Amino acid sequence: MDMLWNGWGDPARATPLPETVAGLLRDLLGVRPGGTPPVRLDEIDVPAGALDDPARHALLAAVGDRADRVRTDAEARVRHTRGKSTPDLLRIRAGDTRDTPAAVVLPDSHEQVLAVLRACARHGLAVVPFGGGTSVVGGLAPDRPGTFVALDLRHMNRLLDLDEVSRTATLQPGLRAPEAEALLAARGYTLGHFPQSYEWATVGGFAATRSSGQASAGYGRFDEMVLGLTLATPEGTLDTGRAPRSAAGPDLRQLVLGSEGAFGVITSVTVRVRPVPGVRRYEGWRFASFDEGSAALRRLAQDGPRPTVLRLSDETETLIGLAQPDAIGASLAEGPAGCLAVVGFEGTEEDTAHRRAGAAAVLKECGGAFAGEEPGERWAHGRYSAPYLRDSLLDAGAFAETLETATYWSGIPGLYAAVRDALTGTLTEAGTPPLVMCHISHVYENGASLYFTVVSAQGEDAVAHWNRAKHAANEAILAAGGTITHHHAVGTDHRDWYVREAGPLGVEALRAVKRRLDPAGLLNPGVLLPAD
Repeated sequence: MDMLWNGWGDPARATPLPETVAGLLRDLLGVRPGGTPPVRLDEIDVPAGALDDPARHALLAAVGDRADRVRTDAEARVRHTRGKSTPDLLRIRAGDTRDTPAAVVLPDSHEQVLAVLRACARHGLAVVPFGGGTSVVGGLAPDRPGTFVALDLRHMNRLLDLDEVSRTATLQPGLRAPEAEALLAARGYTLGHFPQSYEWATVGGFAATRSSGQASAGYGRFDEMVLGLTLATPEGTLDTGRAPRSAAGPDLRQLVLGSEGAFGVITSVTVRVRPVPGVRRYEGWRFASFDEGSAALRRLAQDGPRPTVLRLSDETETLIGLAQPDAIGASLAEGPAGCLAVVGFEGTEEDTAHRRAGAAAVLKECGGAFAGEEPGERWAHGRYSAPYLRDSLLDAGAFAETLETATYWSGIPGLYAAVRDALTGTLTEAGTPPLVMCHISHVYENGASLYFTVVSAQGEDAVAHWNRAKHAANEAILAAGGTITHHHAVGTDHRDWYVREAGPLGVEALRAVKRRLDPAGLLNPGVLLPAD
């Protein structure tokens, strides 16, 4: 099943906003339903593709002369237009097809990917790798005029190898996360990677963006799971990872991880896997303030015992109930309730009980109050619901978007305040005062990430308002010492700030790599690095 072309996920799962939330939007933010309904798919005027006959024949030859593997019809091209950020959705709902590919090419092997890249190089076609289409940072819209093709990897969706002695699995990049989990679970294993995009995102996308899942406290980030990668480039194949760790020079795996299709197309990923946990327990803890809760999370991250899931909502997010998207608004009638932490444990019965008891002692010592299992279990049940909520907010005339960053523990308070102030000030000045919510979503011994959600009225030009606010937030992030992205990736949205974060010499080193692997600059141009 394809994802909803102008929204998120499965259309059958869309739900209207609860009246409590609709009322809050009206009273607090001045949100009113929009006047122009979104266009229908069959109403979109898609310009004729600029793919000439020689290029089309070359692409067909690259995928075995199968007509169904080179799509130029309007629907296929629209479904591969941009990603799923709120500006992306607002533009496609308005019928904007400026970033529509000329063709969608669907290879089914590493060799076919190489052949497609060679054909594109001969005919001057830019290439945008396409996995689940879940990018929220402009990662699927090349920042360069000209013809491009979307390289859809959905047919590369196999489990190639499972080494039960070493506990490693080799997966193709087009495997969606639920498919990968099902294949591994049939053999008694799990990857343990559950980001909010889990239902639609792919293994290749996880590697290309350095994804981080909601159970990262226990399983680690995706880049920590990767032991080997194969990369197809216009200049040939790059294989990385002969052993779990090595001192044989700089680790080329790290060059591919996070490269976002700018250096090549990931065609296989070898990851470490773990046994399916016998026990899963999720619970809630209440803290009087965000500072108090942050200190508790830091204690667990640094001194243990570390839970598998560890996240903390600030006062506003807790009040609205965003930590439990399937019960949004339920907390409003209860009044202020401090900050909610969701703490989860997965593993064997003995290990889970031991870590749970130890963590409870630390949380109590830090001022936490046990809120029972219901908040944690409700979070687990609704953990993938927030993007559907975003669609409902858009339908109601609200604007909703997210951004994230990370820094060291000592910098968390300053970064939190700086980003909130930048978002609130810019959007209020634009006449659309926002509701700004935040949570700590991933913790490390030395620091943590901050994940912000912003809701406001759409106003006269919601995309323009957001662009100004996002610019201000990005400037605040760099000024406060944060990284421009923790797990959403760079894309085009963060590129200019990533260039500043990496520094001139670092950028030139990456440009040198791109020139060697992609001399014509055809791979995802303008993503990660400015196009030459």
